Amino acid sequence: MYSVSVRDHFMIAHSFEGKVFGPAQKLHGATYVVDVEFRRPELDPDGIVVDIGLASETLKEILAELNFRNLDDEEAFEGQNTTTEFLAAVIFARFRDRIASGALGENAGQIASMRVTLHESHVAWAAYESAIQV
Repeated sequence: MYSVSVRDHFMIAHSFEGKVFGPAQKLHGATYVVDVEFRRPELDPDGIVVDIGLASETLKEILAELNFRNLDDEEAFEGQNTTTEFLAAVIFARFRDRIASGALGENAGQIASMRVTLHESHVAWAAYESAIQV
C-alpha cells in the first residue's frame, strides 16, 4: 500500500459536558497539528497517490472552517462534545466529500483509505481512519 501525508494546524476553543472531562468542562483552547494520510494499493497514471499540492490546499480550506472558532457556538456541533476523536472524524468526512467532488483531481477517487490524526501535544493524539467510498 502506498501512502502520502499532508500536515497543517488549527486553533479552537470548546468545552465538554460530563464528569469524565474534569477541568476541560470549562471553556479552554486547543491547538491541533493535523496529519491526513491517503492510501492506495497502486499509483495513479502519473505515478502518485494524490496531488500533494491539492491535498495541502484542501486541508487548509477544511481547517479554515474550524480555525479560531469557539466550537460551542457552532450550530453544526450543538449538543456534541467536540473531542479530538470527534473532530478527526469531522475532518475525514469533509475530506471525503471533497474527494468525491473532484477537488483532489480525477484520479483521487481511487484512494482506498484515509487516516486523519489530530495531535493535541507531543504526547497525546487521536485519529479516525476508514476506507473511502466515493
